[in-house]
Amino acid sequence: MSDKIIVTCPNCQTNFLAISGRFIPDGRRVRCAKCDHGWFHKIGGGEASCGNAGIPGASSDHLLARRPLGNVPMAAGGSAVMSGGPGFADVLSSRAIDGVSSLFPAGIFKGVFAATIIACAAKFISDQYGAPAMLMALLIGMSFQFMHEDERCRPGIEFTAKTVLRVGVALLGLRISAQMLAGLGVSSILWIMGGVVATICFGLIGARLLSRGWRFGLLTGGAVAICGASAAMAIAAVMPNNRNSETNLTFTVIGVTVLSTIAMILYPFILGYVGLSDRDAGFFIGATIHDVAQVVGAGYTISEETGDVATVVKMFRVAMLAPIVFFASVIIARMAASQPGEQPPLLPAFVVAFMLLVALNSVVTLPAELTALAEVVSRWMLLIAVAAVGMKTSLTEIKNVGPAAITLIVAETLFIAGGFALLMMLQAS
Repeated sequence: MSDKIIVTCPNCQTNFLAISGRFIPDGRRVRCAKCDHGWFHKIGGGEASCGNAGIPGASSDHLLARRPLGNVPMAAGGSAVMSGGPGFADVLSSRAIDGVSSLFPAGIFKGVFAATIIACAAKFISDQYGAPAMLMALLIGMSFQFMHEDERCRPGIEFTAKTVLRVGVALLGLRISAQMLAGLGVSSILWIMGGVVATICFGLIGARLLSRGWRFGLLTGGAVAICGASAAMAIAAVMPNNRNSETNLTFTVIGVTVLSTIAMILYPFILGYVGLSDRDAGFFIGATIHDVAQVVGAGYTISEETGDVATVVKMFRVAMLAPIVFFASVIIARMAASQPGEQPPLLPAFVVAFMLLVALNSVVTLPAELTALAEVVSRWMLLIAVAAVGMKTSLTEIKNVGPAAITLIVAETLFIAGGFALLMMLQAS
């Protein structure tokens, strides 16, 4: 049986219960669960000493979950002493969390962990009830916005919304290869490129007419034109921040996800009524629906061939993300050159990584297991990043976006769908 020994944090003087030093390796790192202060304990003379804590015979193993102890007053710092001896599960879980947290820079782990739990909850809801996982992660994250106000969680949330997001976008490059796109044909590639550029220009013009600013037009236009929420987050990562940045990004992610879901339900019925061939239906779905998941869902609802064509067309739109972000970075860098302060990079590192992975996948036949793993990791990183974006966003700010923003994103969706519908009608005639 391990002895129950009180350990005091040398920083905040909070008391905790630890297990006997005879069970703990020498030099064990300890981290206070209240103030996040860390220190090391040493074993001397058969007993453990608590480093700077100055309590003889006390061990400072990783701090375990605190539980209320009857008839015992609250310990210093407002924490209660843990009742009873720690069980095996307590020791195992606390050491596992300690090991994982050591992989992150100081102050990062809590925010990353919180965003990951929210992403897992969103994925569970998506798998069980068919709701879009991105939308669920965003909405659940918004309900935990108070955590972003906590200094202990904010660095991790900011890290997740920025760095984890960029790594996830970069890994999308392993889903694309030149061979995949070669089967589309030159004319189809040119029409898709024209549709992407025209939709972004439409967004910029519409934002100007509705007095929404070029940032909002580029964000919504790029999300509608390229690949929905993933494109919105990638474009937001290279744009200069202002007080509306997080609100605009959250609104855009919600908007394109909802509109993609509506399109996934309606387009197969409309295309079946019009009587398009499976290949033409796949081209239309891949060229007009925003998010990849909804493209796949709508395409394979019609037929296997429709789903295959829709997926390839959509992957080419995803490939357009790199040049669009590149040109946006160049323009933004030139705009910022005349202004004092730190200048943004001409080409963000995650865009370079995206293009390098596309090139690698084009010249080398990568194992299917590797590309499948990269796809899963990328999807999870983007989901966790969306959860963090939600945690940074206030519901009251979303309400202030206004009807003009809704009008713009709906108009962009109708523009790209109407443009390709008109194109296919002209080709059929």
